[in-house]
Amino acid sequence: MGFLELRAPTALRSAMMAAGEPWDNQISLTGSSPLAILTSSHDSHPPLDHLVLLVFGAVLEVVCVSLPGYVIARLGHFDADKQKFLANLNVMLFTPCLIFTKLASQLNAEKLVELGVIPIIFVIQTLVSYFVSRVVGKCFGFNRRASNFVTAMGVFGNSNSLPISLVISLSQTLKGLHWDRIKDDNDEEVAARGILYLMIFQQLGQLVRWSWGYHVLLAPKDKYDEYADETVEEGRYGALSPDGSSETQGLLVGVHPDTVGIERPSSPTHTDDSAVYEPAGRTPVAGSSRHSPHESDDEGHDAWKKPTGNGVDGANGTLNQLEGNEEDLNRILSFPRIRNNDEVETPKGVKGLPVRIGRATRKYQARVTNYICDISRKTYHSLPRAVQTLLSGFYSVCQRVYNFLWEFMNPPLWAMLLAILVASIKDLQELFFKDDTFVKTSVTAALRSSAGVAVPLILVVLGANLARNTQNHETVDPEEKEIGKKLLVASLISRMLLPTLIMAPILALFAKYVPVSILDDPIFVVVCFLLTGAPSALQLAQICQINGVYEGVMGRILFQSYVIWILPSTLVLVMCALEVLEWAA
Repeated sequence: MGFLELRAPTALRSAMMAAGEPWDNQISLTGSSPLAILTSSHDSHPPLDHLVLLVFGAVLEVVCVSLPGYVIARLGHFDADKQKFLANLNVMLFTPCLIFTKLASQLNAEKLVELGVIPIIFVIQTLVSYFVSRVVGKCFGFNRRASNFVTAMGVFGNSNSLPISLVISLSQTLKGLHWDRIKDDNDEEVAARGILYLMIFQQLGQLVRWSWGYHVLLAPKDKYDEYADETVEEGRYGALSPDGSSETQGLLVGVHPDTVGIERPSSPTHTDDSAVYEPAGRTPVAGSSRHSPHESDDEGHDAWKKPTGNGVDGANGTLNQLEGNEEDLNRILSFPRIRNNDEVETPKGVKGLPVRIGRATRKYQARVTNYICDISRKTYHSLPRAVQTLLSGFYSVCQRVYNFLWEFMNPPLWAMLLAILVASIKDLQELFFKDDTFVKTSVTAALRSSAGVAVPLILVVLGANLARNTQNHETVDPEEKEIGKKLLVASLISRMLLPTLIMAPILALFAKYVPVSILDDPIFVVVCFLLTGAPSALQLAQICQINGVYEGVMGRILFQSYVIWILPSTLVLVMCALEVLEWAA
């Protein structure tokens, strides 16, 4: 036959064996195929198609739980007050239970030392998002107010509701998140560590969000010099009451600006808008009123005339100066102790014994407290001047620290602090979480039951917030109508695109070369990537509503980021995190 001889199809293995060439059972066509990257399996994560399905399932779980809240809010049965109540209830009760049960059972003293890398990564993420947002604002030609808005959208991402739900869901679907440094690591421990990392990021973000974000980036329009003429024009008419009279207290006839801080006598029988008598409530008691019972309604206006320059009252020529401190003034200008009508009269005999005992106990407690204060005061004044100065400075520092803690700390932080304390003491940790202990079967079981409500309630409120914030707003700001679309695009780019492109190599280098063990934890790398490209925080909508900053654009940003782009964004972020883990291993 010639060159056109046709032969029946022969298997490659049979042809090679017929030609006398050896056949290797390990030979596979997929190894030399240009599509091998799509079919080859990775050690750290499943194939691409299966990974897409897993991530889609995790996101869909979040959507399914939050969808009822969205629908109920759209129907009008879940208004802003109810959302605020449930959100506060979750923060005050259920979220602390979740934090305590997840962290106290999994932490130990060694893990706590390694958490110091989290503030460093937070600062780097914040700086990257800040500079990216500023560059985007310059490229779009925004003014300072619009540029600050884009910066707030880019810097402050969601670190609470959505990431927590995704971390818990991913810990149960992706099997490559177990940490090889922990013996018998399981899904519960993976979720607990992820929540710990997220809570630290969240508290750092809250601190910056309600300080720099609230007062600077999302400040009201009147804080900007370029809007000074507009706000003055609005204030010219806003300062007038419906009848045309000015409401500025310092411009009232007969009232001196120095007397604005003093309470003006009022009568329960005279009101500004009604001549009908309305009861004023309880009878004033000692220390609750600064007005003398001898003041009458007829002289109510004349008694507060503007004082003359020599300190003599302009109405009757009497001296208008009272020497002494504020305590003496309160004592002189107060009513005597009068029993309120609401107070229950003390029963006679044995029935009134508990009431009398309680009253006597309070009196004795007050007497002991006053005695201790007197002794402390006398002891303090008997000390040398240098010691007094030292003690005063120490007390001032302690008072400031105390006030700062009570202002900064919240129930989730207290729960985290308590969990760290329990985890640091092994015996105390075993008392709460060791099997067959009384505390575990009672207290810990109750805490875990309450903790199970936290995440679903977070998602339901999330759906309701989206329904409220994404409703059509009547835009009355001409500037917002003009640059609204540009603000939307710039905010999405500054929050969900550019920070991820810049932070991905930085996080990869951290995971590869920084000698900190938690950077080897797969769930920590996933958390860092999720926060890098997470949507803008929902609390920004609240701040925008308070300060009146581009409310319509804010609602469109939330809809685009939480509804349209959440699935592809989460998929890309998780894939990047898993590829970084495989590269850094």
